[in-house]
Parts: sequence; C-alpha cells; structure tokens
Amino acid sequence: METRSPFLDTIFLLRNSGSITVFSNLQEISKKEEQEAGDYFEAEFEKERLEFLSTAIHCDKEAAVWGAKVLYHSAQLYLIRENTSKDLDKLIPRMKITADVSTILSADLSLRFLPQITSVLQTADPYDPLVKILEDILTQFHYSGIGYPLNLEKIDWEKELQDKTYRKLYLERIVEKKAYSLAEIPYINKLLMADFGLHKDVYWRDLKIVAHGD
Repeated sequence: METRSPFLDTIFLLRNSGSITVFSNLQEISKKEEQEAGDYFEAEFEKERLEFLSTAIHCDKEAAVWGAKVLYHSAQLYLIRENTSKDLDKLIPRMKITADVSTILSADLSLRFLPQITSVLQTADPYDPLVKILEDILTQFHYSGIGYPLNLEKIDWEKELQDKTYRKLYLERIVEKKAYSLAEIPYINKLLMADFGLHKDVYWRDLKIVAHGD
C-alpha cells in the first residue's frame, strides 16, 4: 500500500517491522487518511482472522482507526510536549462507540503497541497526565494491555470471557506475555490449567496452580 502521510507511514512501518518513526509536527489527520487507514486495517484484520476463523467477529474500521490515532499521537507526544497539554483530549480522543469483541480486536491492531509507549512515558515522568489517560484506555481495552500493570479488580471475568473466540485469544496472549498477575486470577488460572492439561510444564512450568473455590 502506497504511503502518503506521516500518520500512514508510522502505522504501516510499525505493523510491518515493529519499529516506529516519530515525526516532529503535530498535524491534523485528514478524513482521507482515516479512510485509507481503515481499508488497511480491514485487510490486516482479515489476515489475523485466519487464526480464529469466526464469522461473528468483523473489523470495526472506526475502532481500528481510533486505536491508530491514539498510538500515533502518543508516540509523538513523547517527544513533543511544548504547549500540548491543552490539546491532550483532542489528540487522544475517547472512543465513542460501545466496546464489544469486534471493537476490542479491531482497536488492538494498534493498541497492542501502546503499553510500550506508556511505559516509556511513565519512566520519563510518572506524573505526566498523558500516562493516566493512556492507562485508562488500556484498562478499558485490557486485552491490548496484557503484560502491563493495570487495576482490573472490578472485572467479572466469567462475563468478560464468555465469547469463546475472545477467551481463546485472551488466554493465548496471557501465556505469550507470561502475565502472572492475570494468570493467577482463580477463574483465569482454572481456564489455563484446563487448556494445558498434562502439558502444563511445557507451556508454563513455574505458573502456580491457584485454588478456584468452587
């Protein structure tokens, strides 16, 4: 896909190589750029859907583009902070649509990279108001935040993971990230142990078995 803007260049490079280029100018993202990004994310989503083959889950372009804008501006704001505090709500907008499995997985195409940026920002200044904004986003879209320390005590995990596809993907990412704080939640621990079966030591030798209490 031909790239024509700092926004699109940044997203394509990050998705393709895992690296990021930060452009020094904070510019408005045009509707045309959003449309091109939406088409790109739809194609990327279809590639990833080959791993879970669910016809009930589709790419939500609006959520995917929103996640990309959050990531893009967060990376820029790490370097460009002069006179930007007044614009944080505009640069890092709240998502206005209800989160469901489709929106969560669509936004994750970009938000999966957000914990790294948030960690760098927090290291630079733990009191940076942007850190709190990004942590709130990761708390809402905690599938993307797996591995980052978040307060998820209020989540009803049985309800949260009732969709079989989302549950499978969530558990796989917990194992991939070796996210102990999540893996030792009794309900999640029980699901993981059921999946591991007799091969628990192969997948995660030092994960403790937690009593579920039922």
